[in-house]
Amino acid sequence: MSYSRPYILFNRHLETIYPAIFRKVPPVVATPERIDTPDDDFLDLYWTTQDSEKLVILCHGLEGNARRPYMQGMARAFFLHGFDVLTWDYRGCGEEMNRTLRFYHSGATDDLHLVVKHAARKGYDQINLVGFSLGGNITLKYLGERYTDAVPIHKAVTFSVPMDLASSCRQISRPENLIYAYRFLRSLKEKILRKSRLMEGLDVKYLPGIRTLVQFDDRYTAPLHGFENASDYYHKCSSIRFLDRIETPTLIVNARNDPFLSAECFPRLDDYAFITFEAPVQGGHAGFTQFSKNGLYWSEERAVQFITGLS
Repeated sequence: MSYSRPYILFNRHLETIYPAIFRKVPPVVATPERIDTPDDDFLDLYWTTQDSEKLVILCHGLEGNARRPYMQGMARAFFLHGFDVLTWDYRGCGEEMNRTLRFYHSGATDDLHLVVKHAARKGYDQINLVGFSLGGNITLKYLGERYTDAVPIHKAVTFSVPMDLASSCRQISRPENLIYAYRFLRSLKEKILRKSRLMEGLDVKYLPGIRTLVQFDDRYTAPLHGFENASDYYHKCSSIRFLDRIETPTLIVNARNDPFLSAECFPRLDDYAFITFEAPVQGGHAGFTQFSKNGLYWSEERAVQFITGLS
């Protein structure tokens, strides 16, 4: 199942930006639920159900949330194919700021496991995972850490995954990608300022001098989540280090023209029995736009195809 971009999206930046800004997805009705975490925090979940025995859990990207078009589009696709769907907001990504100093990060598999365990108690015959970008990295790391020994996962699909975090952070900071880096940094800095007004323990005097994502991760992400520095965080959380332990049928799709991904995010995975790795020439970052397919994007059709086993 190959992908070819619409002719009007003639470069990787248009492929990336168009769906993020202009895509309109028919709404799927979701019932909210808040669950508590072991450290007295909370996670916001959103259920779209039809009494199915099959569930798909969706994981969003950096500074995303459950309401982003790529999340809603994927939720709609699976719902139309008979699945219940669970989307969720990472800590600090919902409408209400979370209660602890920690936020979320690229390796926060403990929160994903909490969500999976909660869903498993509903009695589903089949639980599947779909992750985008940072959420894809969390998904792959989760599978490789073998949380699935406790709660089996049927299949998993990930798109646009920065499997090597250090080189991907350098990639997004290249001059041609500064519009993306600036957007992420602005949002992350605002989040630090917002939380600093609610609780003690966040020193905001460093924020004006932070110019790159690496600097932000070194000053805030790493120490807030128990890592020595950005380098330690990237090394320990890069999902590429966990792929060889995955024993769940998994599809990884990274477009060759993705502006966020470094060369290290396109490894040879021929000997990984449980992983199917696809690298379309086009697609952008979490893009894969297509028109006149009942509103479905190529990524949504491909994910449904892989998880259902239907061509």
